Amino acid sequence: MTRRFLLAAAFGLALCASAHAQDYPARPIRIVVPYPAGGSADLLPRIFAEKLGAKWGQAVLVENRPGAGGNIGAEFVYKADPDGYTLFATAPGPLVVNQNLFRKLAFDPSQFVPVSVMAAIPNVLLVNPRVPARALDELIAYATANPGKLNYGSQGNGTTSHLTAELFKSMAGGLKITHIPYKGSAPGMAALLAGEIDLMFDNLGVTLQHVKSGKLRALAVCSRKRVASLPDVPAISEILPGFSSVAWFGIVAPPKTPAQIAEKLSAAVAAAIRQPDVAKRLAAMSAEPIGGTPAEMAALMRRDTERWKSVIESARVKAD
Repeated sequence: MTRRFLLAAAFGLALCASAHAQDYPARPIRIVVPYPAGGSADLLPRIFAEKLGAKWGQAVLVENRPGAGGNIGAEFVYKADPDGYTLFATAPGPLVVNQNLFRKLAFDPSQFVPVSVMAAIPNVLLVNPRVPARALDELIAYATANPGKLNYGSQGNGTTSHLTAELFKSMAGGLKITHIPYKGSAPGMAALLAGEIDLMFDNLGVTLQHVKSGKLRALAVCSRKRVASLPDVPAISEILPGFSSVAWFGIVAPPKTPAQIAEKLSAAVAAAIRQPDVAKRLAAMSAEPIGGTPAEMAALMRRDTERWKSVIESARVKAD
């Protein structure tokens, strides 16, 4: 009797979830971004929020909840109702880095329900023009011959720009380059432009203008191949095979969100990517459209969690 009751209850819940997914969305959706307004991590979800809102006739609002390396926004969404009306749009940090960086988190990143990766933007190795290296191999040779003479800035301890630099130092033979962390990309980029630091790994989408103007020199991109916006700039993997550091921007839902809702959201993101105006806006940000399935995003999260865990442990990176 108990077994029949449990089976009936489970079947009833499945039917309710299916009906809920069919009616979804029936009211406004909130997308939480764990970073300040203005950067790529904020601009990308706004593009898709606009398209999802138009598709469904419901308001899709972006809400910024920055702080603690993305953990504040992640915790808020983690504890939200699993009904698809509160989503989390983020760069990799809170989903694949922070669990290996912070001693304790108030959320379990592996329990989020993956929806889709909207797009990916490669990081780029930038140097101030006063640095005596005009190519990647020249920089490696100079840093090898002058250990400790160069320094690099980052967005802060444990950020993607920091971990990318540590991965580069390791794969280039254990280069000795001093780390100078800043509180975010903007102050780090200001220091690089002013010549206060020598080099920095940062998001191509927000730094391309400085390369085009000649204020900074791009020595290499961190994608596996060259990018259209900088066709003459090599990929680091051309000299250091296997090197890759791409900032992807994904959407996840709270734990226990029905799979049907995640799949409906994922399909809507993929449809938005196919719209010409979206493609144009992404290209202007040097962003590669992705639009993968929830299963593909889950696989990416598992791979990147292990990859950055290895970098954090080998470089002994600590959170601020």
